Amino acid sequence: MAIRHILLALVFVGLMVGTPVRGEEVPKPGEAGANGAQAPTFYKNVVGIFQEKCQSCHRPNQIGPFSLLDYQSARPWAKAIKSAVMERKMPPWLANPKYGHFNNDRSLSQAEIDTIAAWVDKGSLAGDAKDAPAPVRWPDGGWTVQPDTVVDLPPYAVKAAGVVEWESVLIPAPFKEDTWVTSVQILPSDPAVVHHMCFEFQKYNPDLPFNVYEWVEIPREDDGAAKVYDGRPHPTEGTILRRAVGSTEVTRFQGKLTIKGSNQFCYLPGLTLEDYRPAKAAVLVPAGSTMAVDVHYTASGKDSVDRTRIGFTITKTPPVKKFINLGGGDGDENPVNSRIQDNMKLAIPPNDGNYAGPPADITFKKDTELVWFRPHAHQRGKSARYTLIYPDGREEIVLDVPRYDFNWQLTYRTSLKIPAGSRMNVQFTYDNSVNNKYNPNPNKWVYYGGQSWEEMGTPNMGFLVDQNTKKEDIIKEQ
Repeated sequence: MAIRHILLALVFVGLMVGTPVRGEEVPKPGEAGANGAQAPTFYKNVVGIFQEKCQSCHRPNQIGPFSLLDYQSARPWAKAIKSAVMERKMPPWLANPKYGHFNNDRSLSQAEIDTIAAWVDKGSLAGDAKDAPAPVRWPDGGWTVQPDTVVDLPPYAVKAAGVVEWESVLIPAPFKEDTWVTSVQILPSDPAVVHHMCFEFQKYNPDLPFNVYEWVEIPREDDGAAKVYDGRPHPTEGTILRRAVGSTEVTRFQGKLTIKGSNQFCYLPGLTLEDYRPAKAAVLVPAGSTMAVDVHYTASGKDSVDRTRIGFTITKTPPVKKFINLGGGDGDENPVNSRIQDNMKLAIPPNDGNYAGPPADITFKKDTELVWFRPHAHQRGKSARYTLIYPDGREEIVLDVPRYDFNWQLTYRTSLKIPAGSRMNVQFTYDNSVNNKYNPNPNKWVYYGGQSWEEMGTPNMGFLVDQNTKKEDIIKEQ
């Protein structure tokens, strides 16, 4: 079922880097390598590369299957590391280098690849530990950035099998006064059961309860496919279900969803941290806000209890610019929802290996600075391309992801000045064939939906704007 994409993400990382070397003698520091005395060493030549490009994932309690913090941990995997970097499978970076410029590009340069390969070929020597750069001081608890404030979500029990629909829950925000948030990290305790997790800050509504999950019933076939395709990931009215946190008792009534968040902040496979500090920006959280959290869990084949934590860094000084994303959704108070395709038209035929989905077309009403892209599709996603069409008709490809990978949903940070009157055309393609190793069933039609065996194409983008600017001030849907 849907959870396989998460499990495969972890397995995929392990397969890409191979298996550890067994039974080899580890050279002693200072020894010459197999091909001469000038061999690169771990401490002088290699660990600095690992610090910059690899250790965010390859350290204890992270997604990497082994640690690259020290020589003793890295050495058994030396040949596998060489293979992964030579094939450019690691570190994961999916943008086509021919287009755009991204300030968080973590791909290795050819010189870095050559250095790692030479280190392996010449004996994987340790060298002198005094030659190593100062170690990175990674925070405890699995955080990439040490948070100033932490929110613990309620524990969520996930059964070994069955479809789990998107559910939404309201919890109090931790900020008692207007607060500028500079980074957000969503940290599940069991990533294997988390498909997505998104939330937004909303104005407090005394009529809505805290700590109550709410969702809508979706009639489904035995294989999990929705019986109705109406261009929404899930309906917003019908049979509504509610369950208090910590309870198994479910109440049902006919009506509309009253609790719903959007994708202001998200956890996605391969992406846990959203950091606005490199852009010298922040997100304003008004005093007394409520956190509307959308949780989407998937069965993993065994019972699990996830205890997700959300960490925030904050600043006391208001930034010159604030960050807003081209998000949207049922809970978004802004009327603009330009992040989506014409979802009613998304219908991928069986065994089609190169289906072009309906494009998204977004017009910019004023001069705008775009600072990040985050294309999102599901298991059949194949590619994504963003083309900027200037007012004079000139076209420029500003992001091309030729081999989209659901397991690595990355943010591509940039600084792109877009003049008023420009349009952004975003095209996703899909692979519903047997050649797609993540395809759960190539013999079925695939429609828009929120489960990983359904599809979507969301061209998320982020902008820097003046303090009083809203999304509807800068963009409109075609």
